[in-house]
Amino acid sequence: MDYRDWEIIKILYEQKNITKTSQILFISQPALTNRLKQLEEELGVKIFNRGRRGVHFTPQGEYLAICAEEALAHYLKVQEKLSSMSDDVTGTLRIGVSNFFTKYKLPYILKLFQEQYPHVEFKVITGWSSQVFKAVYNQDVHIGFVRGDYNWGGHKHLLFEETMCIASTKEINLNNLPSLRRIDYKTDYILKSLVDNWWTQNYSQAPLTSIEVDQVDTCKEMVVNGLGYGILPSLILDGIKDLHKIDLTDREGNPIVRRTWMYYHEESLEFNLVRAFVSFVEDLDL
Repeated sequence: MDYRDWEIIKILYEQKNITKTSQILFISQPALTNRLKQLEEELGVKIFNRGRRGVHFTPQGEYLAICAEEALAHYLKVQEKLSSMSDDVTGTLRIGVSNFFTKYKLPYILKLFQEQYPHVEFKVITGWSSQVFKAVYNQDVHIGFVRGDYNWGGHKHLLFEETMCIASTKEINLNNLPSLRRIDYKTDYILKSLVDNWWTQNYSQAPLTSIEVDQVDTCKEMVVNGLGYGILPSLILDGIKDLHKIDLTDREGNPIVRRTWMYYHEESLEFNLVRAFVSFVEDLDL
């Protein structure tokens, strides 16, 4: 078995679908099916069975999926070690990034970095900050850009802080907030806890949520169009005119802030690419 075979097993196990796997790997379905059949014949085991809802791995297939994860991780470490033996900054940097950071900050950072180091490639995974934190903790990525204060024992660098604020097209009296229409959105549990704690400290009744959406950007657009108020990170509202904004504060009157961090493991600095990127980001004014 070679690298491609391990990759096929890993992705098929994740997707549980032949069509999606072939699309991700950019190979035709007949070629993928044929290679899987060859692997089963070579190994003398049944790797998976097809069902109405996709493929189902056999116990032997489950074991191979675990082996695939380990084999691919080892291959990446070998590549990185070989790259670190050179003084050149080359290779593929694996980055985990929160959804907000991906849209508003990451393209600018990668553009500037690649201008300085043109032989670098990037593999970026995105998601909730909790998912990115897990990825960097498990060393699935070299570096994680995470919004919120997680219990992190490795190295970290504070990128910026922003206030949380109530935003509306109409003026708001905080005493009337529980009776006003609120637009809510799905987010990671740290931000949700931050907002929920503020609410329970100030009000005895639940908010009047009239609309709930999947993304903070959608919430922002609803607010801008006058459909209600939202409690949003201040950076997402930059440049929007004619909005009334009130920063959330604690009982002492201090603004409630949300921090964005760069997380990484100390051992990752052994690689020239990671070391160069960390240094580059630390010098940026975000």
